[in-house]
Amino acid sequence: MFTVYVYALDTLADWELGYVTAELNSRRFFKADAPRVSVKTAGISKKPVRTMGGLTVIPDCPISDIAVNEKSVLLLPGAAAWNDPIHDAVIDKAGELLSAGAAVCAICGATAALANAGLLDQRPHTSNGMGYLETCSPRYKGQRFYVDQPSVADQNLITAGSTGALPWAKQIIARLEVFQPDTLEAWYAYFSSGSEQHFFSLMRTLPADKRP
Repeated sequence: MFTVYVYALDTLADWELGYVTAELNSRRFFKADAPRVSVKTAGISKKPVRTMGGLTVIPDCPISDIAVNEKSVLLLPGAAAWNDPIHDAVIDKAGELLSAGAAVCAICGATAALANAGLLDQRPHTSNGMGYLETCSPRYKGQRFYVDQPSVADQNLITAGSTGALPWAKQIIARLEVFQPDTLEAWYAYFSSGSEQHFFSLMRTLPADKRP
């Protein structure tokens, strides 16, 4: 079973997580033999945090409870608070997870925190722009590995800029292999275009008992 840990911090950018957490938690488009997935929130403590959208989130567990193994997935959302040293603990945990072969998936401001810790210096990655990382991450030295794409997957590291939530979700879902390949392609085509034809293509990839 995969355990997906969503790091919950004050000013969390709610919308950046919506595509991926909804699909992993609902299992509505999972293939028949998909591995089990548990979605949890993790925080500095179990004290409630307030998202950018004004929602209150009570973390399920502290950072120290995140299991360091290949079946763990850490989602690091954007937030306005990433420059606070209090979040160093989760970045340290991200380094441990990457070394263990677990997936670490960062978007928007979270990529700057990884960059400042040197975790992007030797791996293909993206963000809100190379200049953004150079401005927000004084210790960033990964310029030659920067890829100007909305989302970039490099084995167990998946990064995205603030406008890349949908392709980021696609790459995370692909990493976990919980959708059939044709389901994932149709899902992405529909949500990126809104075209009715892709909706019906998506439905046709599903077992009869999952179709509307």
